[in-house]
Amino acid sequence: MENSYRLLISCPDTVGIVAAVSQFIANHEGWLLEASYHSDIDSGHFFMRNEIKADSLAVSKDEFCEKFQQVADQFSMQWSLTESTQRKRMVIMASHASHCLADLLHRWHSGDLHVDIVAVIANHNTLQSMTQWYGINFHHVDMTDKAMGNQAISQLLSEYEADVVVLARYMQIIPPALCQQYSGRMINIHHSFLPSFIGANPYQKAYERGVKLIGATCHYVTEQLDEGPIIEQDVVRVNHRHGKEDMVRLGKDVESRVLAHGVRLHIEDRVIAQGNKTVILE
Repeated sequence: MENSYRLLISCPDTVGIVAAVSQFIANHEGWLLEASYHSDIDSGHFFMRNEIKADSLAVSKDEFCEKFQQVADQFSMQWSLTESTQRKRMVIMASHASHCLADLLHRWHSGDLHVDIVAVIANHNTLQSMTQWYGINFHHVDMTDKAMGNQAISQLLSEYEADVVVLARYMQIIPPALCQQYSGRMINIHHSFLPSFIGANPYQKAYERGVKLIGATCHYVTEQLDEGPIIEQDVVRVNHRHGKEDMVRLGKDVESRVLAHGVRLHIEDRVIAQGNKTVILE
């Protein structure tokens, strides 16, 4: 992968933002590989993602950041600059279900997911052998005592210096302290097309309701259960012939696909959270 810098910007909308940023990049001989913009009329906010060829710049990354702060101050920007070749450190958390974890591990192993999966944490040990086959550290954390279990998880995440935490069908509630610590960096897959069927047993609820579409939702984790900003969603059609087991089987494929796409959007720095919504700059 050729190294590039990803410049992500969020700020109050006004005239001249694109011109100022583009001119700054051009003044430092930056070669734009990709540029995406969005103006939210309702909130009056502007969002931007620029991908810059790293070796085209006439200044170092640190100098670029130092000088760009003047532009950022002018427009009251919240911004970040990341390198495409600097892989994020990912910790995956799971319980019994293997499909989402297996899909992420396979994509990583085959080189399709550009992250470093540094550990898997689970509240059961059923997925240990599969995880270790990939050469990844596995930690079983007993959640009988939830306070002690969550403390152990917090310590592991710190030890592994996790940049992003992915809940691959981890069936435990994340405590508020961890939600806050990893705000915007903890991603969950919920086996329902939110906001329908929040909480446990969504397939049973969908079956009882007689829905014609079931789906999955990839979202950031917040203190409000299953209500964090949504990154990605998809659905599959069902009908009266499908029992609950059929819905579970069909839903697993959607869950894996939606989670993988949502994680990819995050690690490629294409997601900006704004309140309870996200802007996806593809």
